[in-house]
Amino acid sequence: MLLFPRHFKGAAMGSLGIPELIIILLIILVLFGASRLPEIGRGIGKGIKNFKAATKDGENDGAP
Repeated sequence: MLLFPRHFKGAAMGSLGIPELIIILLIILVLFGASRLPEIGRGIGKGIKNFKAATKDGENDGAP
């Protein structure tokens, strides 16, 4: 038994619309609660900032 039939092409990751995003946000709100959302947002923001800084430093280190 195949999990995905051969004619199944899958959905592209960029095809999320507003209704899907609202459902995802509601699920996150239920799982973590409203009081923890700002902490999670700050943590994700710091992670993205650190990642960008690390990739920028990596580009400068490898230049001949």
